[in-house]
Amino acid sequence: MKKKGFTIWFTGLSGSGKTSVSQRVAEMLDERGVQSEILDGDVIRENLSKGLGFSKEDRDTNIKRIAFVCKLLTRQGAACIAAAISPYRETREYARNEIKNFVEVYVNSPIDVCIERDVKGLYKKAIAGEIQNFTGISDPYEPPVNPEAVCYTDRETVNESAAKVVQVLEELGYLEPA
Repeated sequence: MKKKGFTIWFTGLSGSGKTSVSQRVAEMLDERGVQSEILDGDVIRENLSKGLGFSKEDRDTNIKRIAFVCKLLTRQGAACIAAAISPYRETREYARNEIKNFVEVYVNSPIDVCIERDVKGLYKKAIAGEIQNFTGISDPYEPPVNPEAVCYTDRETVNESAAKVVQVLEELGYLEPA
């Protein structure tokens, strides 16, 4: 019997903790014998969406490309983890409708915390007007209305947030309870 694939879709502002939490979730899945593939927004932009800018249309194209790859992997029984800002609800709904076995995780961190964590210096540049269409500064971020999980990374550890996601996967029947 083929195992049931699923996609965990992490969304949140730059610096909210999507990559850290998604990597920990992947480790926790691996510890349970479930291999996963992480599609990180920065890595996808470099390899699959090179040449796209940050207009709404380009962002939507990028997210639709990630959703397409997740759909293919999920259909084959894979555990897929997407970690991309994906700022627009409409495009995340598109991904949900395409993929079917879709678990949306809102990595919720206040913008001031994201600015403090800004290892790449992107917020500083955006605030100075050096980067246009920067999510949370000069471009909107539309938080999910009804995600399957919300991680509050300003007050939860990476392990606590990841454990919350794994618990939701168990509740939804994608993982056997530990």
